Amino acid sequence: MPTIFTRIIRGEIPGTFVHRDDLCVVFMSINPMATGHALVVPIEEVDHWVDCSPELSAHLFAISHRIGRAQEAAFGCDRVGLIIAGYEVPHAHIHLIPTSSMSQLSFANAAASVDPAALERAAASIRAALASL
Repeated sequence: MPTIFTRIIRGEIPGTFVHRDDLCVVFMSINPMATGHALVVPIEEVDHWVDCSPELSAHLFAISHRIGRAQEAAFGCDRVGLIIAGYEVPHAHIHLIPTSSMSQLSFANAAASVDPAALERAAASIRAALASL
């Protein structure tokens, strides 16, 4: 059975995307810890990130680096936190969270829901920053 991320990637469930290529996608978290919280997700269903091929891992981190730079530009944050937890969805993914303090990097801070228009505004800011990198 496909994961929820695979269903988002296929367009079966709505997602707010900021990047897509042959190996991965980046879309906004629907339970963000902060404005601009994005997920880097391989298209291939890999449960645990350590099971990604070295090539896929390198690509995911290269994309994470590029998105992180765009988040810095778009949101003026002090840092972009990166978390790989792997418990919420059995599909490897990287959380990229614009932050101004360590305390923001907690799943306890995740919003229970967020306005889709707010997700689109954050995604548009990231896309604009990506275009200017």
